[in-house]
Amino acid sequence: MRSVTAALLVALWLGAALLTVAVVAPGAFAVLPTRAMAGEMVGRVLPVVFAGAVIVPVLVMFIAPPMRRQALAVASSAGAVLASAVALGVVNPRIAALRVIAIVPVDQLAPADPRRVMFGLLHALSVGLLGVTMLALTALLVLLVRAAVSGAQTSRDAR
Repeated sequence: MRSVTAALLVALWLGAALLTVAVVAPGAFAVLPTRAMAGEMVGRVLPVVFAGAVIVPVLVMFIAPPMRRQALAVASSAGAVLASAVALGVVNPRIAALRVIAIVPVDQLAPADPRRVMFGLLHALSVGLLGVTMLALTALLVLLVRAAVSGAQTSRDAR
């Protein structure tokens, strides 16, 4: 039962992350009047997604202690936490600072402007970190589902 609860928690986070990536971000860029406004809106959503990816794996290890004995589960959890913490503590604050010092919206800077180049690199890093986090938590979800199915089979066989 604990594996099912933990799996549900990870699945909910993955659903939120997929919604952000597939609907919220593209929708913001499609309907808001400027790319800068869309970027700011998405920039307010992503920290919540990344914070969830720091909290969820820790909760999973607490809720489903057998996962702590599985190297892949621990590695997946640690990878998700680390990638999200780097995004939250390093990359996203630098993107925000860059927007402030750019004075004008980043997309109005010349393509070779060092601020725009740095923004592009930081944006790519943020996207990559979210991708790593999503993959790590998908692996954790698979392990949790396998544990839940195995536990259900063991309970059924014991009867």
